[in-house]
Amino acid sequence: MADGKKLVIVESPTKMRSIQGYLGDGYEVLSSVGHIRDLADKRDIPEKDRAAFGKYSIDVDHGFTPYYVVSDRKTKTVTELRRALKGASELVLATDGDREGEAIAWHLLETLKPKVPVKRMVFHEITKDAIQKAVDDTRELDTSLVDAQETRRVLDRLYGWDVSPVLWRKVGSGAGGQALSAGRVQSAATRMVVDRERERMAFVSANYCSIVSVAERSGSAFSIRLARIDGANLASGRDFNDLGELTRAVVVLSEGDATALAAAVDAVGSATVQKVEAKPGTRRPYAPFTTSTLQQEAGRKLGMTAKVAMSVAQSLYERGFITYMRTDSTNLSAQAVQAARSQAVALYGDKAIPAKPRVYASKSKNAQEAHEAIRPSGDTFRTPKDVAGILGRDEHRMYDLIWKRTVASQMSDAKLETTTITLETTADGKKLEFTASGTVYTFKGFLEAYEEGADEKRHKDDAADQQLPQVTQGDVLDLHDSEAKSHETSPKPRYTEATLVKALEERGIGRPSTFASIIGVILDRGYVTKRGQALVPTWLAFSVIRLLERHFGSLVDYDFTATLEEDLDRIARGEKERGAWLHDFYFGGEGYPGLRTIVDNLGEIDARELNATPLTETATLRFGKFGPYIDIVDPEKPDAEPRRINVPEDLAPDELTPEKVQELIDAPVAGNRVLGENPDNGKIVVVKDGRFGPYLEETDPEDEPEADPATGEVVEKPAKKTKKAAAEKPRRASLFKSMSPETIDLATGLQLLDLPRTVGIDPESQDPITAQNGRYGPYLKKGTDSRSLDTEQQIFDITLEQALEIYSKPKYGARRAASALKDFEKEDPTSGKNVRIRDGRFGAYVTDGETNATIPRGTNVEDVDFAAAVQLLADKRAKGPAKKRTPAKKAPAAKKATTTRKTTAKKAAPKTDAEKAAARSAAAKKAAATRAANAAAKKAQGA
Repeated sequence: MADGKKLVIVESPTKMRSIQGYLGDGYEVLSSVGHIRDLADKRDIPEKDRAAFGKYSIDVDHGFTPYYVVSDRKTKTVTELRRALKGASELVLATDGDREGEAIAWHLLETLKPKVPVKRMVFHEITKDAIQKAVDDTRELDTSLVDAQETRRVLDRLYGWDVSPVLWRKVGSGAGGQALSAGRVQSAATRMVVDRERERMAFVSANYCSIVSVAERSGSAFSIRLARIDGANLASGRDFNDLGELTRAVVVLSEGDATALAAAVDAVGSATVQKVEAKPGTRRPYAPFTTSTLQQEAGRKLGMTAKVAMSVAQSLYERGFITYMRTDSTNLSAQAVQAARSQAVALYGDKAIPAKPRVYASKSKNAQEAHEAIRPSGDTFRTPKDVAGILGRDEHRMYDLIWKRTVASQMSDAKLETTTITLETTADGKKLEFTASGTVYTFKGFLEAYEEGADEKRHKDDAADQQLPQVTQGDVLDLHDSEAKSHETSPKPRYTEATLVKALEERGIGRPSTFASIIGVILDRGYVTKRGQALVPTWLAFSVIRLLERHFGSLVDYDFTATLEEDLDRIARGEKERGAWLHDFYFGGEGYPGLRTIVDNLGEIDARELNATPLTETATLRFGKFGPYIDIVDPEKPDAEPRRINVPEDLAPDELTPEKVQELIDAPVAGNRVLGENPDNGKIVVVKDGRFGPYLEETDPEDEPEADPATGEVVEKPAKKTKKAAAEKPRRASLFKSMSPETIDLATGLQLLDLPRTVGIDPESQDPITAQNGRYGPYLKKGTDSRSLDTEQQIFDITLEQALEIYSKPKYGARRAASALKDFEKEDPTSGKNVRIRDGRFGAYVTDGETNATIPRGTNVEDVDFAAAVQLLADKRAKGPAKKRTPAKKAPAAKKATTTRKTTAKKAAPKTDAEKAAARSAAAKKAAATRAANAAAKKAQGA
């Protein structure tokens, strides 16, 4: 860098490019690409410091001092930043304005150790005016925000590393065998989802009936609902509690009585207008978006997960289209208010805005958050139409949502009038009162621009708002088409991502900016699955939460978790000292029981009892190594081994009712069906039902399953424990997806057990070609070269000629053609090869067969034209090939907490005699298998 230039460090490469253009040649803008340091792993700490920092990389006995290291991925970044800093006249730290950004700036300062003046630059939108203003209005680093972020990081490390191992020992593993984890916010969020499912499991449905009729006058018809019988209210869903009990005195009609009464109403055929009430009302516009409300509304209206919503919003922010997207504030700057009001008038007229600008007070007390709501950037908002050709599909939908919400927030109230008509008639000797309601907007106001989405409601009105005719008291209306409707009360709806975000915010648990990652964690750990938009807890989550509630009760208490968040905010405001607070949390004091005290006094935990949920008197759900299953105890033989039944994976916990349990018990046994004897070895081939589906197994004749003469059910004989049985595992084979355990025959079973099938020998390489089934479907294999097959049946049917034809084609030709999302059918001007867009493992990318360029996040494939594709390829070529990483040389141990993480090669320990013997045995088995395969191939070739 030339002398005199100022070095500006931001977090994001996208942001870096935008800001460089606004600042000009006097500045060089570089990116840290997020955090450059984090808490060390134990192996990165010098031996002499491990006693103090070893377990957590935190010295809990001396002020909770953390031991930081530069991550392996950031050593190159740090080197580049140091090189640029050498010739700089000033360092400007321009990371985000929240406490995470403040901490990143502090870590940069601690790592780079600049000898030039340092300034802290903060901005909330990436526009030329905002950036230039921020450069002229710098400040000092806010150490209170740094302390708050560091306290949060230390707290999460202590919490997770003390509690998670208990889950590993007593519960098991999560999705895909992934290690379970506990966390300050994730555990509370998981408990909320589990608690909602518990409510649904305990829910008792109640039945009630309603009567709906059609009232008509002079050809104008509308729907009316029976509200009262002889002055007593008719029951609705809101009158029952979750146990199916009535909460007030109402009339509950049986289905028969309701049907008879409906017929009696039609027989009378008329009703008199008893009362007409018209009430005026207003609706105020919604406040501009905060991080939380944006995530909620993006879920409701755009179908985005919280993670996707934040990713798209971040892309819009970094590209300069919206203000900072992590904020609790609903306030708008003066220029934003003026921009919103001006556009409202331009689009909807002078009456669209009130006389005075609207002011929304922020509910947040957090000093670390941005001071403005999420809105379009600049002092003149670009309309969604203005940016339609610039933004990708998701970015445009998100921008449209933010723009509408911002403009609507400054518009006039909507004015409405709700009319309720009460009709009266007598039928079957009873005085009946019917009601109908309708709402008319006399002035739509902000609703011209925006209407907020709605979450699923538990109790819905039987009749929606409707247009009502002009009637007056005493008018007689015709009644007809009366209908009795039977209803069942419904439990509370499951959380969606939007409603869980809302609930977490209402309880004060976590920060809105972390909600997306928290939901991602509980999904990844296997605590929650998604059914449509609904979040359904797994039985694993029940076991985890049961353990936490019993042994770490305070840590998953909602109020306790919210108190932790409030204390972290006090540290951010400089009202609490981090070291003293962490001491109280960890060792106990100031209302905290002490995490160390809890962990040291856990006592005995019965893992079997912990993972058990009684379903009926004889059925207990258990969660084991391979997932949930049901133990069925025979009441006449309580000491006998329980019968085990697998739980269908798509069955939600609240659906495992006693009736469903009995259905699973009564279902025919799919496994343990004898197919017959293998003539080649005399073994018995049996179909069994396993955790991962039906499979075949060969058993010795003496272990052949027998049919119970009383029930017809197949029962296996106890296996004889011999040295031979211990050493030789029976042959097994999974059934194809197209096969049924009830219909598969012996011939097909033997074909499966004999897989892989040798198709023939390649005449050129002399390698055998085999056909087999794998994790990703059927395929051919020749040496190390494999090719996919189209169907499982081809494994049995494909000939050598057909296999050779498949191998004669390019390996990825078929797959690549299938994965092509767009083919421009034009040649790249540099390579002269055809340009396509394909779908890859990490998303869509542009390729000409030589160079691959990832399509930027948030950009829709349909929006990438040929010119843009060629530019992406040119940019990728300009960067050059990715450099191979080489291990750094070992550095001498540091005297204090290091700022650079060094990778060192560990010398392998000498093998023991047992290990050497095992290695020789494995090599011998491999050689024997190779000889057998070659012999089989030659035999097949000769045939």
